[in-house]
This record gives sequence, C-alpha cells and structure tokens, in this order.
Amino acid sequence: MTYVFDACALIALFKKEMGAERVRALLDDAARGQAVIYINTVNLIEINYCFYRALGKEKSNLILEQVYALPINFIDTIDDIIFTETSRIKAHYAIPLGDSIGLATAIKLDGTFVTAIVLDFPCLKLSFLLS
Repeated sequence: MTYVFDACALIALFKKEMGAERVRALLDDAARGQAVIYINTVNLIEINYCFYRALGKEKSNLILEQVYALPINFIDTIDDIIFTETSRIKAHYAIPLGDSIGLATAIKLDGTFVTAIVLDFPCLKLSFLLS
C-alpha cells in the first residue's frame, strides 16, 4: 500500500494525539516493507512551523531530525501533475493550500491520503485519523 501523510498525521504522532497509534502502525508497516509512505515537503513545512511556534527552534529542529529518520519518502518538487491537481482542488473545494498539495500528491501517487481533516472526496482513497 502507498500512503501520503498530511502534516496532521505526524503532528498527531509527536503530540501523542488521537490517531497516533494508526500513524505508528503505518510507519511500522513501512519499516517492514509492507507499505510505502510519502509526504510532500510543503506539509513538512507545516509540521516544522507548528512545533517551532509551540516549542521553539531547537526542539522543532530535533523533531524534524526524527521525521527524517522515519521510513518516509519526501516529495520536494511540485511537478505538472501536482500543480494541476492542486489548482483543480483549490478551484473546487475550500481547503487550505498545504492540504491541497498533500492531496494532489496522493492523487499523483495513487495513494491513500492520511489526514485528520474532514474531506468529502468520494472518488479518492482517504484515511482519517480521527474516525
């Protein structure tokens, strides 16, 4: 299985919030080669500034180092597919840009988007941490 994490997936993990166990289980699957996990670096920026704001630069940098050590692949470009899908999503739905980019990344990779935000995209594979 292919999964694309939204920022809230890893925030839940590090804050030990609801859904953290589901995220940990997916990461364990990825470590065993039973899943592949991606995150767009735009969503990684969201994680970093969330912890920077709450905990300061040093602690946010430590969390970022821990994220880099996880079995996650980082998508650091906005190619034509992600650009087009993000634009389409933003044109039709009132969701934040970062979430739109993460969702577009999942569409490109034909993966399941792992998020805590409530979205109504019946044609997409979504996994909600809070459900």
